[in-house]
Amino acid sequence: MVSAGDFRNGVTFEEDGQVLQVVEFQHVKPGKGAAFVRTKTKNVITGAVVEKSYNPTAKFPTAYIERKDMEYSYADGDLYYFMDQETYDMVPINKSEMSDNFKFVKENMVCKILSYKGKVFGVEPPTFVELTVTHTEPGFAGNTATNATKPATLETGCEIRVPLFINEGEVIRIDTRTGEYMERA
Repeated sequence: MVSAGDFRNGVTFEEDGQVLQVVEFQHVKPGKGAAFVRTKTKNVITGAVVEKSYNPTAKFPTAYIERKDMEYSYADGDLYYFMDQETYDMVPINKSEMSDNFKFVKENMVCKILSYKGKVFGVEPPTFVELTVTHTEPGFAGNTATNATKPATLETGCEIRVPLFINEGEVIRIDTRTGEYMERA
């Protein structure tokens, strides 16, 4: 059990059958009236963010989110298969559970599988990935007056913006949280 007075960023708890994670919190002690805790919570399964106030003495059951490293093996239609690195079991995960930044993951990359009470609700790809540029137009000299970029297709099939000096066949590092080019690898 966790009380609202003990809320900190990242704490997960259950309320009304929903699993919530504290994104922001603030202990408020007004001059008149009782103290309360103002929070911004995120539903870890649906992703919805809600602002709500709690009495500091209110108690909630703690929710334990399991984060397990698994290796992405292959996709078959709408199912993506991940291998548990300890037991070598194959775990199928539906396409609807994948985040948008999964497009940067290629086979044999290790991802974090998020589950609550055995139900998988999310997949976190590695923060930084190194991918090969499979197609991009050549850059032109003199086009560098500003931070000029051009589209590039990567080996996973996704398209991002890269600086003009990047050529086909080069390996680049990408931040999967923002989907932006970081540097050459």
